[in-house]
Amino acid sequence: MQSDVSLKRIKQFPPLLWIILFGAFITRGSFYMVWPFLSIILYQRFGISATEVGLILSVAALVSVFVGFLGGTLSDKLGRHQLMYTSGVLYVFAFTYLAQANTLAEYVIVITLCSIAKALWEPPTSALIGDIVPDSQTRELAMQMRYFVVNAGAAIGPMAGVWFGLTGEQSSFYITAGAFAGLLVVLYFGFKAHGKVELGKSHTNNDESQPKTVNAPDSSFKTTLNILMQDKLLQCLIFANIICMFIYGQMDSSLIQYLTRAEVPDLVFLISAMIGANSLLIICCQFILLKMMASMALESRIQIGLLLLAASQAWFAINPLDFFWGWIGAVLVMSIAEAILFPTMNVHIDRLAPAHLRGAYFGAASFYSLGFALAPLIGGFVLDQFGGFWLFMMASLLCFVVIYLYRILPHLNRPDFDAFTVEPKSL
Repeated sequence: MQSDVSLKRIKQFPPLLWIILFGAFITRGSFYMVWPFLSIILYQRFGISATEVGLILSVAALVSVFVGFLGGTLSDKLGRHQLMYTSGVLYVFAFTYLAQANTLAEYVIVITLCSIAKALWEPPTSALIGDIVPDSQTRELAMQMRYFVVNAGAAIGPMAGVWFGLTGEQSSFYITAGAFAGLLVVLYFGFKAHGKVELGKSHTNNDESQPKTVNAPDSSFKTTLNILMQDKLLQCLIFANIICMFIYGQMDSSLIQYLTRAEVPDLVFLISAMIGANSLLIICCQFILLKMMASMALESRIQIGLLLLAASQAWFAINPLDFFWGWIGAVLVMSIAEAILFPTMNVHIDRLAPAHLRGAYFGAASFYSLGFALAPLIGGFVLDQFGGFWLFMMASLLCFVVIYLYRILPHLNRPDFDAFTVEPKSL
């Protein structure tokens, strides 16, 4: 019966939403063609240390964090489509450049451009789902679907990356640039067919957890910052999820460096298998887990996910270097945790955000990526100084810090959203 309800809700998705889902697939797939293998490329081609690799990746990701916050806030004022077009053009340029990069400096530039493009794309598209899908339950399903296609892209991306990146066929990245150019064209017609999307629109629904605005909202940048500064619950949530992303980010950077420096047999195959297993398990289990946990509160789902994440990090710490299936097993446990945690983060933000500041709140959620940005730098340093065992045991213990932070969220203060009012804007 529940599957029939979900199917009915999927049929209610507007055409523009399907284009957004397609865009999520293309952007994440292209991103994962490059990012997981950059540690190997930088180490093998230029011979730099784990800390230096971490510094390069972290600086690029840190830049993207602040770009993502500004992009999400600007999308409330200028329109979602403007930021999405800008991101698409930047992706086209970055992957065209990647097809020609040879020096370390060029790789640093490309890494940064890819991170910025991703940061500009994510907040407006997440906020746009809230703008065009009025029903809260359908909106949650749409966010789950978006995460599903993101992982489908992530499953295909690394395999393409092996062929297009590590084999030296850099010219194949022109195909990726062409795909983004095609996406921009489809996106243009999608916006044109959908018509105006009202920003700051409060949908009528039964979601009592979402702040309601009675009058037209003030969306000035100064007012937005004031609201975010007053929202202690949001700040604690961001801090908790920064730690969570730091833990998860160890797989994309430090774990790969750990395995590379340990000269694990069949390294490229192992890394591709781990990333593929991660994405494929999420694809297979995400909606099963959603159905199983449908009656659970968001906080309960998150606690279960964090306990599984802690277990996976401890497994990474103790797994023998040459035990292939041990690495796969630890990744599968982490993947179940991810399938629970990551979609829930977006749903949580959507419920917390007042309608007229949806872009700003999703932009603020970009600060989650500080954890992902710091993961290569701190992880590389700990790896160089103390080794993989202590790095992953530290990550496991940090999961319990996040559990504590989530437990205190309901007791924290929120601002009076109705005190800030002016005219809403249109897309």
